[in-house]
Amino acid sequence: MSTVRLRWPDGQSSTAAAGCSWLEAAQAAGVSIPTGCLGGSCGACEIEVNGELVRACISSVPKSNDLLEVELASDPYW
Repeated sequence: MSTVRLRWPDGQSSTAAAGCSWLEAAQAAGVSIPTGCLGGSCGACEIEVNGELVRACISSVPKSNDLLEVELASDPYW
């Protein structure tokens, strides 16, 4: 299993196994991602990964040789 380098919104860097869930990767790094339905329909857990919007509760860390920059998406309703 390959390891992916991640940089979180607070500037902290960590690594995660490709294929693990974004919520698991965040928890291991001590980063809190808001959640709602945990089924992908509400959008509370949206993050941006290198500028691409991802729902963390139903997505996994992709294989990558590059550093993945993670930002929390800001939704005015959450």
